Amino acid sequence: MERTLVLLKPNAVQRELVGEIVARFEKRGLRIVALKMTAMSRDMAEEHYREHEEKPFFADLVSFMTSGPLVAMVLESPGAVQIVRRMVGATDPAEADPGTVRGDFATTSGHNMIHASADGPAAEREVALFFRPSELYDYSLAVRPWL
Repeated sequence: MERTLVLLKPNAVQRELVGEIVARFEKRGLRIVALKMTAMSRDMAEEHYREHEEKPFFADLVSFMTSGPLVAMVLESPGAVQIVRRMVGATDPAEADPGTVRGDFATTSGHNMIHASADGPAAEREVALFFRPSELYDYSLAVRPWL
């Protein structure tokens, strides 16, 4: 089993797409082990995106991510990181396939609706940034699509 972090960015919340996007992950069979609406502080945004600190878009990204509430969730399944990355689509919405979140809802790279952990180590670091261990729930699904 693998866990990954997904953030529905402020524009996904503002466009009222949270339910539709969450439903895509549930329909795929990913288990939601944590879910909350929150707001990122500037410090948290800078920490979360620290690998982009030297890039020209960093200041805009931090400003955007702190502009309003977002929805953070942890999803779990075998291969969750890769499954979620494929469902989210290419970072540049112009290159994202139809049927992916970015391919269906986003128009610009900078404000592309959703964040998904890049790999296992990033997922572990990001989950810990947004959720305390007591906020992660372990429960059984009535039907486990991965069995």
